[in-house]
Amino acid sequence: MLIDLTGRAALVTGASSGLGAHFAEVLAKAGAHVAIAARRTDRLEALAARLADAGRTVTVIEMDVADRASIAAAIERAEDALGRIDILVNNAGVTRTKPALDYDEEDFDEIVDVNLRGAFLVAQRVARAMQGSGGGSIVNIASILGLRQAGQVASYAISKAGVIQMTKVQALEWARHGIRVNAIAPGYVDTELNADFWESDAGKALVKRIPQRRLGRLEDLDGALLLLASELSAYMTGSVITVDGGHLVSTL
Repeated sequence: MLIDLTGRAALVTGASSGLGAHFAEVLAKAGAHVAIAARRTDRLEALAARLADAGRTVTVIEMDVADRASIAAAIERAEDALGRIDILVNNAGVTRTKPALDYDEEDFDEIVDVNLRGAFLVAQRVARAMQGSGGGSIVNIASILGLRQAGQVASYAISKAGVIQMTKVQALEWARHGIRVNAIAPGYVDTELNADFWESDAGKALVKRIPQRRLGRLEDLDGALLLLASELSAYMTGSVITVDGGHLVSTL
């Protein structure tokens, strides 16, 4: 591991599975003390146990990013456990597949409340803590769907476009406090949640449109994460790093 985060404290939201669990593991292996937060604490406990067996220091925190009170309580607990928060990986998110004409208000609100409103409130609360402790790095997890369109995921794409703009606004306002705010925009990544889709005809057809002709792997995101979490990106703020196998530059 070329990047050493020993002595750094990180909070990862949405860490019960998929990208969030992987991000937490990568930061812990780099030496950071990691607080992992999500609603499903049973899965967090399993992850924490696995990392503890490898000698890593992990704290489990229950957090519902759609609930302002839950956010405040969870971040206060993270501060108590970590001493301070140097790194935030703002990852919690949900999606729903449905034609835009069929959306009702509840469908729209559920996605935007978690992916955008929740992400903003978490970043805001952590930034207030960072402001008093000399700064830090916030890494918002966006998506290439915030930069390009796809059918059946209207509210998800809208929310991730909002995360990208949120990143830039936060970077502008918080730079004076020593807080860097950047985003990672992953392309399609193979996880346990979408494995069945990639075996379908539609999934295989989509992969053929990716210039590298393959799905992303979780470890493909490690370089961007460790760059933005560490001082190697000390002069980066407001940046959006796409990790998508060239999907955004593919032909229409």
